[in-house]
Parts: sequence; C-alpha cells; structure tokens
Amino acid sequence: MVVEREQYGIVSGIRADIQELHDYWMAIVFPQLRRTHAVMGRWRPTSAGQRAAFYVWGVLGALALLVGYPLLLLGFATRFYSRRADSTATRIGLAGVLVLSAVVWGLLTLLARLRFSPEGFLAVAAASAVAVTSAGVAVVFSRVGGRATTVLLSYPMAMNAFFLPPVVAALYSPSLAGVVFPESTTLARWLLDNVLVVGNVNSYLRARFTLKGAAYVAMWSAIAVPIGWLLGAVVTLADAVRPKPGDEASA
Repeated sequence: MVVEREQYGIVSGIRADIQELHDYWMAIVFPQLRRTHAVMGRWRPTSAGQRAAFYVWGVLGALALLVGYPLLLLGFATRFYSRRADSTATRIGLAGVLVLSAVVWGLLTLLARLRFSPEGFLAVAAASAVAVTSAGVAVVFSRVGGRATTVLLSYPMAMNAFFLPPVVAALYSPSLAGVVFPESTTLARWLLDNVLVVGNVNSYLRARFTLKGAAYVAMWSAIAVPIGWLLGAVVTLADAVRPKPGDEASA
C-alpha cells in the first residue's frame, strides 16, 4: 500500500507539472487563461479563428513538453544530488573539498605509481592536480556571482574535475582503455554526425584531428563545458517549475 501511494504521488506530481507547464505555454499567446471569473469561469476561445489558433498552439506546447519534460526530470535529479554535494561542501568548507578531492584522486595517483610507467604516473598526477584545483574553483564559483556564475562556470569546472583523471589514466591502463575509449569514440561519432554538423564543424574536426591518445583528454575537457551548462540549465528549470521550500523567500 505504501508503494502504491508513493507511485500515485509521483504520477500526480508529473501530471501537475505537465498541466502547469502547458498552462504557462498557452498563456504566452492567450494571457486571458491566467484570469478566472467567479461566475463565467475560465476563459475559452469563441471565434473560429481563436479556436484554431488555440488548438495549434496547444499542440505545439504538447510537442515542446514531449521534449522538454524529460529534461525537467533530469533537472530534478541533478538538483537533488547537487544540493547534497553543496550541503557537504558547505559543512566541510573549501579546504575540506580540496582535501577530499586530493584523497580521492590521490588514491588513483598512488595506483598509477604502482602500476603505470613513470610517464603514466606523472600524467595521472598532473590530471589529478588539475581535478583538485577544478573542484576548488567550482566551489568558489558556486559561492559568488549568483546563479549565472554557478551555471556558466561552477558546473563545467565540476564536470572537468570528474572526467579528467579517469580519461588520462585510461591512456596507460588497458582495462580502463577498453571501457573509456570505445564509448568515447561512439559518443564522438554521434556528436559529429548529429550536433556538430552546423557550419560543417564536423568536417573541420575530422580533417584536422584524429581521436587517439591525448585527443581523448581534449575531447572530454571540451565536453565537460556543455555538459556542465546543460546540467546547470536543467537545475534552473527545475527551480523555476517546482521551487524548493525557502527558494521563493531567498529569490
């Protein structure tokens, strides 16, 4: 029974979100919908032209929700984990974040010292140092400048701190390389064929770069930026649609 109530609550929340978002969409062209009358009720189109426009705009809104609502769900999930991480960072402070990051990536560096060549050890150590610095910078940017700074700078730096050391380690570990590089190649092909077709960017990259060695590191360092922006944007969307308690007061 508890599971059924939880499922019903999730379904009801999704239905309420979709209805509210569609209402906001409709009100862009038909602001009368946001006004109600005690006797007349909610406004409805009367003329044939209004009804046609109302129907077309409603269908466009439904299509927009079909694409946008999964991003909103991603925003809810990202907000949950990012706020937990932010709460932890607040408790331990900047120094604590740096120490924690140094411990995590220091263990990877220690493993590289034991198993990799001297060149591989130095590469992983350098990547870990950059990752620790990026984690600290991400915390600083999340504390200053408001939401725009957090989305544009803090999230990309955090993604870079997460991606960089494992990718560098994969250059010197056959087991990691067997996981990281094939998936990276698949992702690169998809981006080139579906996203970077604009302005023939894909042709430029294919003609001048080969995805091997350090190019994987450059690829993930570049990808960290739009992924960070995407996560920051969907969290912003989640806050706008369903603010957490206290958000309205602080806004």
